[in-house]
Amino acid sequence: MSVIVVGGGLAGLTAATELVSAGVEVTVLEARDRVGGRTHGIEVAPGNWVDAGAAYLGERHTSLLALLARTGLKTTPTTMAGASTFALNDGRDTSPGRFPPLNAVALGGMFDLLDELVASVRVDAPWLTPNAAELDAMTAAQWARHNLPHPDAQLFFPLFLGEMMAADPADISVLHMAFYLRSGGGVSYLNAFEGGAQEERVAGGAHQVCEVLAAALGDRVRLSDPVRAIHQDADGVTVYAASGELRADRVIVALPPLLADGLEYHPALPAPRASAQTAPGCAVKLHLVYPRPLWREHGLSGWSVSADGPLLSTVDDSPEGGVGVLTGFVTGSEARRFGALTYAEQRAAAFAQARQLFPQLPDPVSFFVTDWVTAEYSRGCYAALFGPGDWMRHGPHLTEPHQRVHWAGTETSTEFFGLMEGAIRSGHRVAAEITAEQH
Repeated sequence: MSVIVVGGGLAGLTAATELVSAGVEVTVLEARDRVGGRTHGIEVAPGNWVDAGAAYLGERHTSLLALLARTGLKTTPTTMAGASTFALNDGRDTSPGRFPPLNAVALGGMFDLLDELVASVRVDAPWLTPNAAELDAMTAAQWARHNLPHPDAQLFFPLFLGEMMAADPADISVLHMAFYLRSGGGVSYLNAFEGGAQEERVAGGAHQVCEVLAAALGDRVRLSDPVRAIHQDADGVTVYAASGELRADRVIVALPPLLADGLEYHPALPAPRASAQTAPGCAVKLHLVYPRPLWREHGLSGWSVSADGPLLSTVDDSPEGGVGVLTGFVTGSEARRFGALTYAEQRAAAFAQARQLFPQLPDPVSFFVTDWVTAEYSRGCYAALFGPGDWMRHGPHLTEPHQRVHWAGTETSTEFFGLMEGAIRSGHRVAAEITAEQH
């Protein structure tokens, strides 16, 4: 059997690796000049790498941890020692914990409502959740207006969704919000560093995982080879790529829905992969580099939350024993606004806000911007945002093969949707799906 894998991210390379082990002839076509998809490393100083894309993992991410063990890659803890910084109303506050200096009753009520909503979702099939159609017809912004009367909850809710999902509440349905949070392990687990989904990072950068997998696959991986069309006939599949036409018995499309839907299929797909309501994940990641983690010398963790952008949140992502790195997250509608600025304007805005958040620090020595919203071969990060009606329209078809075309990618996984773990699990699923057809 021969299989063409479209997409050289975690999902595609995981599937390719398993298929090769099963004796399948595999070719991986990747549009970029690198593997990794929405994992991407930046060398911010000699020998010092940071994650410009997906970064964090926790103990429940068992497939990723097993893959790290097989490849010999190590993890490093996400450092959270020291006080947090908040700029939520007028002025700046620091606190020994991560709970914001807002009305505790209002925020507690918000999280209680979210927990109740999350628990109601059928995670394996969100479209079969009781009241699914109603939940999928309403945006998270509408839900907040109806359920969060206190100004502090209204202020914090979009910041929370931006950090968790890189989402503007107006872009996603309530069903998608609740599903995403449950799929990732629940509100508390997703939001936690110690003991949670953000507990560790891959030492040296998560991009290394795909690089190791691709190195083992060798010349089966073709870079800078975007696919434009997939045509099926009685004997197999023809894939039309930049390098020419390729034939195979099966194809795995391991792309985000917006990209997968942009390919030409013959015969046509029975149901689209995305709709006009499907939005790209709204994330821009900034890296502010200092000679060392200077904030620690002032008793600060480097973690912050701000009501105004561009830096809606920051976290200490400093490489062990290296330079100091504050990773800034620009999410939701702020990401679209920020992405429209010139690099000089982005730099000036980020530096100005860093001075306000951390007045003890000098300006960064270097600055990096990774805009995922406009990235041609990603169309957003962390994951696609399912808008009103998307789960009811597309959910039942996310993993259903289209004859010889199979689907992978974190958006096809109901387990840890939007995370590296979800991408890897989707690769396992689709490889098992195809190898089962051999027998």
